[in-house]
Amino acid sequence: MSNEEKSFSKVRLNWYPGHMAKTKRLIKEQINLIDIVYEVIDARMPISSKIIDIDEFIQNKPRILIFNKIDLCDKKETDKWIKFYEDKGYTVINYNLEGHPNMKPLIDLTMEVMKDEIRKRNQKGMKSRKIRALVIGIPNVGKSTLINRLANKKVTGIGNKPGVTRNLSWIRVNENIELLDSPGILWPKLEENNAFNLATFTAIREEILPLFEVTEYILKSLEKYYPEILKERYGIEQLNEDIISDLEIIGRKRGCLIKGGEIDYDKVMSLILNDVKNGYIKGITLDRFVQGEY
Repeated sequence: MSNEEKSFSKVRLNWYPGHMAKTKRLIKEQINLIDIVYEVIDARMPISSKIIDIDEFIQNKPRILIFNKIDLCDKKETDKWIKFYEDKGYTVINYNLEGHPNMKPLIDLTMEVMKDEIRKRNQKGMKSRKIRALVIGIPNVGKSTLINRLANKKVTGIGNKPGVTRNLSWIRVNENIELLDSPGILWPKLEENNAFNLATFTAIREEILPLFEVTEYILKSLEKYYPEILKERYGIEQLNEDIISDLEIIGRKRGCLIKGGEIDYDKVMSLILNDVKNGYIKGITLDRFVQGEY
């Protein structure tokens, strides 16, 4: 087995935290209280950030698919995914939640999706109540930011690393809606591209995949899909066969040096990962849509 195979095998075995399995169980226990599901995904990886077994525990609840970080994606590529999900019957809305957007369109869309259910309750003479929405998604996709924007105040912790939310919790946001917040959920087995996309956008802990391999994946993805960004950001038109040479070029360009003028390769790799994580590199979508493949 090669080192790359060993490292990826380790991901399959070690990355799935126990609280994620607990979260799925708790959601199943409370799903009958839920009226609608807000599923948040990352617009830069619309398939890798989608919870693949979500239907097993949210049953047939109405769902709004929220494409977050729309300001950071390759809009042309992501639009293909939006159409893909809409063609499958999803109700889709786009947001840059970090940008303090107007949340009224989501609230109005929620009321539109729920209007038949509300009418049925009224016809049965049932007492009106708040709509109960479950907020769900993979780690670090923007669930907590969504809740804070809807509530118009900070009610949940936010961090650009996975694992900030650990328990289910009810949050009242206005006179019409209350939310059930949930920790980020992943799944027990990953495809290789999914794993590297998740690591690139910090949906899984940085230490799970080797930093060198994630950095190499980022640079090769830029070369393949966004060579203009590779050139503009790092001064590289074409990667060398040995990525170390490119890390040296980037390290000297960006001042990642240690005593004696040697390259601090760990600093270079962290810099590249942070460029993506902090949104300094924009206009990229790493899940590529291929007609007929999904």
